[in-house]
Amino acid sequence: MTFNNDPLITYVLRQGDTPLILAQRLCGWCGHAPELEIDLALANIGLDLLGQARNFLGYAAELAGPQYSEDRLAFGRDEREFHNLLLAEQPNGGFNDTLVRQFLIDVYHVQLHQALSSSSDAQLAAIAAKSLKEAHYHLRFSRGWMIRLGDGSPLSRQKIQQSLDNLWRFTAELFHADELELQLAEQGIAADPRQLEAPWLAGVSDTLQQAGLQLPSEQAFRHGGKQGRHSEHLGPLLAEMQFLQRAYPNANW
Repeated sequence: MTFNNDPLITYVLRQGDTPLILAQRLCGWCGHAPELEIDLALANIGLDLLGQARNFLGYAAELAGPQYSEDRLAFGRDEREFHNLLLAEQPNGGFNDTLVRQFLIDVYHVQLHQALSSSSDAQLAAIAAKSLKEAHYHLRFSRGWMIRLGDGSPLSRQKIQQSLDNLWRFTAELFHADELELQLAEQGIAADPRQLEAPWLAGVSDTLQQAGLQLPSEQAFRHGGKQGRHSEHLGPLLAEMQFLQRAYPNANW
């Protein structure tokens, strides 16, 4: 189930796959978060992301034809057919790892949805405008905790800094533009990811400064998720997420 011959469908899938995979990751915290308030907050953010994924995948299905649906795109594709960012599929780890992953993506989503809100594609612009309101809320949550833990005890600062250093190598992919994105950006449809890097870095740096954390040094980065080349973590996640639909295809409740 590939749509490489249709750049718009592939691009819309990229926008839907990242929140879908991230929502699945956040669901893993239900009943296991450090405190009830965080448990509920992560669940709510996960539901917001799932709603965003449904909007994008629903639009991709509309573009692909009547034989497709948001459910088929979510549960019927294999690992190499997903286009999410590598950062989104990284394991939850401890709360520090989840928090840093969420913060880095939240800052990105604010910039991305803000840019896509001006897309010449009316449907993309509408989905992005709705998603932007939620992205601001998500960022307020993750940014607040980054500052609270970074400026907390020596142990909390150490853990947050360690997670930041470990996950930083996946951030360059956010701004790695391929031919598909550049082509759609020239048409006014897509956001040019290269133009998102400077405001993203400014937002991240400001938060880290307030939190007393250090911006990680440049390092070799991983990319390929948008093109379907993933880390070893996506397969097990999809096996769990897609199990019911794979075991009972087209089942109705």
